[in-house]
Amino acid sequence: MQANPQIIQLLNKVLTYKLTSINQFFLHARMFGNWGFEALNKACYKKSIQDMKQADALIERILFLEGLPNLQALGALRIGEKSQEMLSCNLGFITDQVPLLRQAIAICEAQQDYVSRDLLHTLIEYEEEHIDWLEAQLYQIGEMGIEKYLQSKLSEDD
Repeated sequence: MQANPQIIQLLNKVLTYKLTSINQFFLHARMFGNWGFEALNKACYKKSIQDMKQADALIERILFLEGLPNLQALGALRIGEKSQEMLSCNLGFITDQVPLLRQAIAICEAQQDYVSRDLLHTLIEYEEEHIDWLEAQLYQIGEMGIEKYLQSKLSEDD
């Protein structure tokens, strides 16, 4: 099934975000783990794996639409050097991709590509949940201070 080239181009843009996100969240996970913050390590690692699964779904969809997935394009990683900066970088990265997802959903709807629309809708739902989680982490830092916050992230239970 051949799709509108605009849809394939948009799906590839979303794929670029996902591929970049995999790397950013994976590196942040390993940095958190290296510093002993297992709860943050686990959360970032889980996000990188989920992004990998979402990238896989996008690749499958692009191929189904007889497009060529672009795995060579990667965006700039936003890597923090301290824990709060890393969380802020992750929040900014995700927040920046939401408008693209909304635009892609609208175009898929207009082009009556409901399968791609639904795929993108599941992606935006996950990203919005992660935005909420990151905002909660930054709020906690503001309320309890970075030292107490990080102490609470030493175990995986959080």
